[in-house]
Formats: sequence, structure tokens, C-alpha cells
Amino acid sequence: MLEYHSIAQLAKQAAEAGKRISDLVLADQAEAMDLPPEKIFKRMKDNLEVMRRAAEKGAAEDLRSTSGLTGGGGFRMTRYAEINPLTGSFCARAMARAIAIAEYNAAMGKIVAAPTAGSCGILPAAILTMIDERGVTEEAAVMALFTAGALGLVIANEASLAGAEGGCQAECGSAAAMAAGALTELSGGGPLLAAEACAIAIKNQLGLVCDPVAGLVEVPCVKRNAGGIMCALAAADMALAGIKSVIPVDEVIGAMREVGEALPSGLKETAQGGLATTPTGLMLKKRIFG
Repeated sequence: MLEYHSIAQLAKQAAEAGKRISDLVLADQAEAMDLPPEKIFKRMKDNLEVMRRAAEKGAAEDLRSTSGLTGGGGFRMTRYAEINPLTGSFCARAMARAIAIAEYNAAMGKIVAAPTAGSCGILPAAILTMIDERGVTEEAAVMALFTAGALGLVIANEASLAGAEGGCQAECGSAAAMAAGALTELSGGGPLLAAEACAIAIKNQLGLVCDPVAGLVEVPCVKRNAGGIMCALAAADMALAGIKSVIPVDEVIGAMREVGEALPSGLKETAQGGLATTPTGLMLKKRIFG
């Protein structure tokens, strides 16, 4: 059985076996649940289908959340991706998917919490964009979700995935790290490179606060999903280029835990600080709740 307490150890075990992290995780989960690997794979494939539907439905032009704070951003970004965006069409389409899924969540649509509802657009955007824009196979995409899940499980065990406990670094930061590892695997990088990508992504989101306007998972959460996918892409590219994190991945996660513990409560999902208490943030709260 695998112990999900060290990404470095997971990566080392996979590298020494000449396998992907996902290969080890699928076998481990099948053993732990006493089910055939094919059944575990099918369950993850079902998750991918939910991600796909959320990206498609979230891109509707007329989509709006109940509060009226968000909606339509996925549609506009998808359209903009076709007209020579600054970041290139690949990145723009990835952002479009991240925004669409996050907005679909805000509109009470069915999503996969990957790892949370507030960060639900980042990992799906990474996987779906690799399928649609780079032609990776569905098998490889589903397997990459197992790698992402393993990375997220270590972060959950050694730090936190909850904005209420660790700030948005625990949500969008963790999702970016999971996506970075998955992107690296899908691009042909080995387990050790996936671990480097994970470390780089967390470092670039370290200290990100959770300050939802009116306490809703909409502002600034939706746009942070777009920022998270860009962070994941940058981290994966750096790792694939041979750039290493000076601080080892497990130490980065330890620092993430310490930073989360040090954040004041007003910046941990309470809507008592940051953007939530700006004049506009307070006005929007009053408009929504009276």
C-alpha cells in the first residue's frame, strides 16, 4: 500500500519502477478498495465526463449565477481565444475552460471538486485542453487524474485543501499543483519532473488569501481559477525545461502549511478581509443579502 505523505517518495517509487505515478496509484487504489483496476479507471473516467459537461455548459452565453455576480465569462473568453490573444490560443482556451467550469459551479451546476468547488476549474481545464488542443488520448488523460489525485492527497495530509483552514493557497494553489503534475505527465515528463512542477506551482501561489465577496464562491474565485491554470502551465513548462525547485516539494508543502496557519482568520474564507471588505465588496454583499 502507498503512503500518501511524501510526493518525493511517490515520485521516487514510480521512477525506480519505470512507471508513471498514476500507474502506482491505480494499482494501489484497486487493492485498497478490493476492486478490479478497470472498475477504478471507469470511475475516474466518469469524473472526466462530468468535467467535460461542466466546461461545455459553463461556456453558455446566458449563464448567470443566482447572485448575478458571475456568468458569461467562459463564453467571452472562448470567443476571445479565437482572435489572437496575448497568451496564445492554447492558454486562452485553457483559461476559458477554467472560467466556464468555475462559473458553472457558481450557477449550481454539477462539477467535480478538484480538489474543491472553489478551485474546480483548474485541473479539468488542464486535462481537457490537453485532449482538445494537443490530442492526448483519453486513457492518458484519465490516468493523469490519478497522478493529480495522489499529489492532492499528499497536500491534504501534510497541509490543507480548505480555504477556511489555509487560505486560497490551499484551494487554487493545491489545484494548480495537481494540474501542473498532470500536465507534466501528459507532456511526457517522468515522475520526478511532475514533482518539480508541483513544487513550483505551490511556490507561485504561496500566501494566496481566501476573501470571497459576500461569502460566495464567485468573486474573486472564478478569475483565480483562470490564474491557477496559467500558474500550472508555467510550472509544468519550467519543469519540462529542466528547471528545478530549489526547495524540495515536501518542504514547499510544509511551508504552505505554516503560511496557512499564520494567515489571520479574516483572510480564510470568512469574508472579513481582503476583497470582501472593500467598499465595492461590501456594497455587493448588501445588494445581494439586503
